[in-house]
This record gives sequence, C-alpha cells and structure tokens, in this order.
Amino acid sequence: MISSMTGYGKTIVELPGKKLSIEIKSLNSKAMDISVKLPGVFRGNELELRTLLSQQFQRGKVDLFISSDDTSDTPNFHINKVLVKKYYQDLKDLFMEIGEENHGILLPIILKIPDVLQGEKTEAEESDWSLVREGIEKAIVLVHEFRLNEGLILEKDMLTRVGLILNLLDSIAPFEASRIKDIRDRIKTGFQNLCKSENLTVIPNDNRFEQELIYYLERLDITEEKVRLQKHCDYFIATFKDPDSQGKKLGFIVQEMGREINTIGSKANEAEIQKIVVQMKDELEKIKEQLGNIL
Repeated sequence: MISSMTGYGKTIVELPGKKLSIEIKSLNSKAMDISVKLPGVFRGNELELRTLLSQQFQRGKVDLFISSDDTSDTPNFHINKVLVKKYYQDLKDLFMEIGEENHGILLPIILKIPDVLQGEKTEAEESDWSLVREGIEKAIVLVHEFRLNEGLILEKDMLTRVGLILNLLDSIAPFEASRIKDIRDRIKTGFQNLCKSENLTVIPNDNRFEQELIYYLERLDITEEKVRLQKHCDYFIATFKDPDSQGKKLGFIVQEMGREINTIGSKANEAEIQKIVVQMKDELEKIKEQLGNIL
C-alpha cells in the first residue's frame, strides 16, 4: 500500500487551566528527521516523544509542535517575595552608596530578574501527561490517514502514467514493420549511388545482401527491450498491491524501465519511434517526481 510522506494531524487537549494544541506535520526527506517543540512543562518528555515518533514514521521530516493557551481566570504564576525583598534591600544599599535617591525604579528592575516570577508548575502531572500523550497518538493516526489518502492519489497518477507508457509501447509496432523495409531500401539505394559515383557496374549477390541486412537488423532489433519494458511495467503495477511500503522498490523498477526505454531509443533508428520514446521518457520523469514523495 502506497503512503505519501506528506501528512498533517491536529488535536486539542483540555487540561485544568489551559488548552493545548497538538500539531504534527510530515514532509519529504530521504532520512528520518524529527523536530519537537514543547511547552517548558513537558520538556522532560521530549526523549519519550522522539522515540514514539521514530517508531511510527519510517522516513521523512516530522515536526511535532505543542502550543499552550491559558484558560484559567487566576494567574498561573506567583512572585517570590523573599527574593524580591532581598534584591530590593541590596539594590537600595547600593543606590545609597552611589548617592542615587530614586528608589522608585528598583521594583521594575527587580521584576525582570530571573526566578522572581515563578510558574506554579515546573513539571507536568502524570495525569496531564497521559492526556497529552493520548492527544499526540490521535494526531499520529490523523497523519497516517492523511498520508494514505495522499498515497492513493499518487498511486492513481502513477498507474495512469504506466498505462500511457504501455500504450506508447504498443504504438511502436506499426513503425517497426516499415522500418525494416526502409532500412533495406536505404542500403540498396546507398549501394547503387556508390557504384554510380565510382562508375562501377556491380550486381549485388542477393543472398549475401540478405545476410548482411539480417546482421545489421539484429543490431537494431528492439524486441527484447520491448519485452523487458513490458515486464517491468507489469511488475511496477503488481508492486502496488504489496501491503508494505514499497517506495524504494518502485524506484529500482523505474530505473530498469528507464534503461529499456533509453536502449529502444538508441537502437530504433526511426524518427517516429524516437518521438514515441521521448513521450515515454516524459511520462517516466513524472513518475520519478511522484516517487520522491512516497515511503
């Protein structure tokens, strides 16, 4: 089953006095790249979350972002009065020593000092964390659903393009028949023109001529390449039915498809077949672009 590397999931968790918004976003990346941004109270759980995300996502850039909004009418911080008094007295004494009498500016300065304003919680309650983890797991499920839906769209597009390649492959046949006749006529005409230019009267041996023609045509024969390309396309289609993620495997198959298409183009020696090869290459490049977004 095809799964895209692009996904998004969002859940909301209500805690006493606050509301948490949990967002998970995944994007294309060749390797596993995890980014976690949490409120300070949950930073102790970051390693646990990274382990969870690495288990749930095989590949891609995964961003987890949790934001917090206060919903309580009461302040969620308090002033460390003991510390304020200590700072105030020390600064007041300093002001007196330097002759500064404006003590009114001390309090705003003190309130900016670290640890004077303290939050009520520095660590998450176990019950709060259980709810947050549950919300994260629900967001992960939403990301997987998003990825699968995107994968279905990519699968449909790639199968359509493989079908176009197969149709183009079938369209080569009529030009192959005329190609042999064109090559035979071209060789005969070239031989006659050579004899004429050299004032030679030579009658070619028909048997030898056919032998040389067969040897030449064997080097330009594309039957094997066509058969292999057909098999690669069939294998590509069959691989979509595998329940496991097959992004890398499909990439290998596409490489083999490209190799056969290139060989057909180099051996075709016929303008119309070359045009068909260019169209097949165009469709194959579009498939490669889509493959870059699947697991």
